[in-house]
Amino acid sequence: MPRILAVALDVDGVLTDGTFWWGPDGSEFKRFSFRDVMGISRGRQRGLRFALVSGEDVPQVHRFAAKMGIDDVYVGCKDKAAALRDFAARRGLDLLGVAFMGDDVNDLPALAIVGLSAAPSDAEPSVLHCVGMVSRFPGGRGAVRELIEHILAGTEDATCP
Repeated sequence: MPRILAVALDVDGVLTDGTFWWGPDGSEFKRFSFRDVMGISRGRQRGLRFALVSGEDVPQVHRFAAKMGIDDVYVGCKDKAAALRDFAARRGLDLLGVAFMGDDVNDLPALAIVGLSAAPSDAEPSVLHCVGMVSRFPGGRGAVRELIEHILAGTEDATCP
């Protein structure tokens, strides 16, 4: 595995379980996992840089980014590979040093250009066949944490503080 310096994440189906609820007033709700929050926190403490790349432009993505201190946020994104190229260029990274986790066919072009491609266990089957790592966990339930721990284990013991 190439040395991974940054992690880009799709949101719906990766950081969430891919479902949403609409309230009676039309507000939208998404559920995030504290397992993934802890994974991102551990990754940031160890020097990983993060980006969110979402096809949706909803307040929850911005709120999650603010909570996690993620400055690189691409929303309403129809070309996720272009977003990853921009992220890498702006941060002085080689794409081989970037990991991307996606879950559906619109993520395939982005998954094809990074050093480590990954998907949650419940990703679209065509995605599962194209990635270098399939998490044991579904989206929104620890898949991101497992990816980050996998990356950290390549540089040091991820189970020790």
